[in-house]
Parts: sequence; C-alpha cells; structure tokens
Amino acid sequence: MPSEPPPGVVPADPVDSPPQVGTQPPAVPGSFAGHRKSRAPSARRKWLQIGSLGLLAVVAVVVAMVSVLGGMAAYRPLQNITSGTGVGAVPWWPLLVYGPWTVGSLCIIRSALHRRRAVHSWFVVLLFSSIAVSLSVAQADKTLTGIAGASLPALSSLACFHQLVRQITLTLPPQQSARRHRQAESSRT
Repeated sequence: MPSEPPPGVVPADPVDSPPQVGTQPPAVPGSFAGHRKSRAPSARRKWLQIGSLGLLAVVAVVVAMVSVLGGMAAYRPLQNITSGTGVGAVPWWPLLVYGPWTVGSLCIIRSALHRRRAVHSWFVVLLFSSIAVSLSVAQADKTLTGIAGASLPALSSLACFHQLVRQITLTLPPQQSARRHRQAESSRT
C-alpha cells in the first residue's frame, strides 16, 4: 500500500491522490450535456413579460365591458321581437342567443389557455353572433344609422373577443407536442 505523502507535497501519480471535493467529472465525448442550454431570463425579458400580461389583463377588462354593454344595448330590441306573444318567460328569451355565445367564448378562452384549437366553439360564437345581428337588424329602423346601431353591439363584442383570444395566444405561444417530437426522431432512424 502506498503511504500518504507529507503535508504540502503534491503526489506525482494522480491515481494515488485523494479525490477532490467539488470537481466535475471529465466530459464524455458525444454526450448531450450541453444540448439544451438553460438560461436565466434577463431582467428585460421579465419586464416585457410582466408588461405583456398587464396589457392582457387590461384587454380582458375592456372586452368584458364591451360585451356587457353590447348585450345591454341589444337586449331590449331582441326582447321586443316577442312582445305580443303573452308567454311569461319571454322577457328572458334573448339569453337563448347570448347564453351559447358566452359558453362558446369561455370554451375558446379555455382552449387558448391550453394551447388547443377551438373550431367548434368558434362556430358556435359566430353562429349566435350572426343570429343576434340578424334579429337586432330586423327590429331596427330601416335606415343606415338604425341598421348600424343595431348590428354594432354584437359585432364589436365579437371583434373585441377575437382580439382577446389573439392576445392570449401571443402571451402563451404554442408548444411542440411530444408526439410530433417522437415522430420526427423516428423518421430520422
């Protein structure tokens, strides 16, 4: 057995030296340790993301206000369509138009947050927006300003909602799915 060298003397053979604490093992050729670099986000990037999320919150509040005000403006003309029928629940019937619109909108927002497509929900929103515009225009004065005033609430709500969804998708960019990644790797082999 080799004896320990005296203190202050460096051993000549690296095999005889005790292991150093805190040293890294030598790099293995062909390893993928540096394949993905993890970088800490810079301060500028953090502020950009905070600003982006802040603007998204403002956009969401404005969309909610426009949708509520648009619904209030369109509710009375839609209610007047059935004013002579005498049925008790008729004052609430415009909710049959704005209920599916609201549910479809919430489904679209959920899909955007989960980075999924929402074709069916967009169809529901567009269909019920078209119904709201058509019924409101049918009750409006047959002048340009009457038709514009009747169609504007539903169209502005739809346009604002579309912009909100665009902002959500910009804040949360789509990710490559693991399935696509596996397919690409299997096609290389």
